[in-house]
Amino acid sequence: MAFEQANRAFLHGKLKEAGDQAGRGYNRFRSSDPEWAWKFRILEARSTLAQGLFESVLKLLKSQPLPSDQPDLPIAVGALVGLANVHLQNFPEAEHTLNDALSACNVSANASCGDVFIARGLLATEQNQSALAEDLYRRGLAFARSHNDPYLESTSLLNLGNESLEQGHFDEAIDRSESAYEAAKLADAKILELVIQGNIGWAYYRLGDSEKALKLALESEKAAGELEDFFDQENELTNIGYVHMDARHFDLAEQSFQKGLKIAEEIKAQRDTYNALRVLARLALQVGDLDQAIRRAEEALSIARKSTRHPDELYPILVEGQVAARRGDASGAERVFLAVERDPSCPTFLKWEAQHSLARLYEEQERREDAEREYRAALATFEAAREDVRHEDSHLSFLTNGVRIYDDYIHFLAAGRETNEALRWADHSRARTLAEGLGLLPQGVSAGPPTLHAQEIARRAKGTILFYWLGERQSYLWAITARSTALFPLPSGADIDAEVQQYREALAGPQDVLESTDQSGSSLYRMLIAPAQAFLPKAGKVLIIPDGPLNNLNFETLLVSGPKPHYWIEDVTTSTASSLRMLAAPHASDGKRERNLLLIGNSVPPTEKYPQLPKAAAQMEDVAKHFSPGQERIFSGAQATPAVYLANNPEEFSFIHFVAHGTASRLSPLDSAIVLSKGSAEDDSYKLYARDIIRHPLRADLVAISACYGAGERSYAGEGLVGLSWAFLGAGAHNVIAALWEATDASTEQLMADFYDELDKGAAPDAALRAAKLSLLRGRFHNPFYWAPFQLYTGS
Repeated sequence: MAFEQANRAFLHGKLKEAGDQAGRGYNRFRSSDPEWAWKFRILEARSTLAQGLFESVLKLLKSQPLPSDQPDLPIAVGALVGLANVHLQNFPEAEHTLNDALSACNVSANASCGDVFIARGLLATEQNQSALAEDLYRRGLAFARSHNDPYLESTSLLNLGNESLEQGHFDEAIDRSESAYEAAKLADAKILELVIQGNIGWAYYRLGDSEKALKLALESEKAAGELEDFFDQENELTNIGYVHMDARHFDLAEQSFQKGLKIAEEIKAQRDTYNALRVLARLALQVGDLDQAIRRAEEALSIARKSTRHPDELYPILVEGQVAARRGDASGAERVFLAVERDPSCPTFLKWEAQHSLARLYEEQERREDAEREYRAALATFEAAREDVRHEDSHLSFLTNGVRIYDDYIHFLAAGRETNEALRWADHSRARTLAEGLGLLPQGVSAGPPTLHAQEIARRAKGTILFYWLGERQSYLWAITARSTALFPLPSGADIDAEVQQYREALAGPQDVLESTDQSGSSLYRMLIAPAQAFLPKAGKVLIIPDGPLNNLNFETLLVSGPKPHYWIEDVTTSTASSLRMLAAPHASDGKRERNLLLIGNSVPPTEKYPQLPKAAAQMEDVAKHFSPGQERIFSGAQATPAVYLANNPEEFSFIHFVAHGTASRLSPLDSAIVLSKGSAEDDSYKLYARDIIRHPLRADLVAISACYGAGERSYAGEGLVGLSWAFLGAGAHNVIAALWEATDASTEQLMADFYDELDKGAAPDAALRAAKLSLLRGRFHNPFYWAPFQLYTGS
């Protein structure tokens, strides 16, 4: 049937094709069957609306008078006319039309009433009536479910997700949007799938996960372009531009924003035109084109004032204040920043940006007391918003949004020679998410982080702590001993990152870097270690708290220059921690517990992606030799399943060892996993996930993961490396050995054998691992590629 074909084309996102088919159907039945003619006309209007051609929708639906013998038709037409006027920001007309349709729905539950609820909800969203919008979307959802309409159900959930985005509840938006996506798949509605995917991407962007956001936005933009869905295409182009701008890829951002603006203007989507203009103003500000920034801000402000959405006025107004600050108009800038900060309708994210801008202004004026107040206010506003984020992954990535405030505040404190205070705030930003998850810090926003006794922590650790902060303008190193704390300025984070990337590539090459011409290893030593040399006694113990790209660097491999160049591992014993507060946290202990082992590995390959490890059985035998039969519980082959780990009381063991493949999820670190045998036919039943590990309390002295990428691949701002090591430490283990990069089977077997030999002699885990590495270094596995991947992560 022609109508079913056109409707299927609409659902699959072939909007122009659907519109053309519906137009032909309308003309075919226009004289002979007005009822069917209007069914086609409404489908044509829905296709046109989905393309963002809002004025064309109004022309289509007003081209012919409605037949008097179809009393329900005005409801369907009213929903579409009202929705088109909402997008055109003709709010009085939209409200009149949709209220009439709502009144009709109160009398007769027509099948189109669900669309009316959604359209009226969108108008409420545009008018900042969040509670009303939420209620209307929920009515639409209930209507959809009672009428078994998966398309309407998906649309309702999509808009509930949008409302969560509007209110800054980003992880809630992801939940709702993912439910909407499932309903869209059930309805076979490809047109909704791409919209929802884009919304999920935007939620991840607002949570600070730009990598995932860009991936989803690029996929959605491509799909929208292929389907000639111009409205959603320009939305995604704007989102893509945001991600590029944050990554300082300004040319790519400009291209994306300009393309999005052109489409928005062509389809006369005023809200989206405003969005493109305001972000072009921000981009111009970042690249220093102040005239362009003012011009774009004024254009955006003009649209916002016509729309009666007062909060939309605040964004371009803030840009004008930032331009004033750049031009030296301090009083004008201060007036704008205070007005935005104090506006009762100011969105949270804009409030902390206004406070941050005000703090920077006061700092430049050397009004330190006022700057201090505003920095603290910005951080309190940010952390209050963070309190609403519930999911573990969302907590981790959301901190990226506040990293610039923390960075500027720490720079402000360091410049004022407030060494200990700068360290206290730097560690607070590093530790907060992990500490909340472990219950080590009270919930709620305080005036500042708790007191930090850094020197006492170093005394208890019996070594020197090197704490790094990589900043946009300048980085810092704190060297902390039991007697003193010293602060050293370092190059910018970008400069350090470039050196780290170069050295990582050199380490992966076939030639031993000690014998190569590459100088990055020596350069990094001079940059990161040499400033604190006086605090590092020969053969001493060093605990490293890295930041950003330093999480992907094994400091032991850094090259010490001199008459006899050598690796730093030959001078010191190192371990890695995530924060000072993590080191200071008490761990559950039963005093001197029995030395026992939980050993799991040599699993049955669950898929071709994870083949049998040739040396796994031999390595397990070597590890087991160091424990008597009554001290060990071993699960190998088909028995080595995730369920076995969780069911065998891992909290009772002092040593836990895995010999298996591992995975590290860059986009969702708590999805990192140890790959074991299948426990059932379910696809992922062979993975022991980090999110499951962290929920099971441990008291182990040591967890060893002889797996690839055990440490995790993603470094979050403020949180250090997140992955399997983070999960085991978070669960309560004292120490974890995990890999920074893929380890070879042969060298891993020898390393672990030597490591347990050293433990048997009474060596501490950090000293034992160092001795095992030195054994490889002085033998046939002298290249750091073989001995350097495994690192010791410590929580006590």
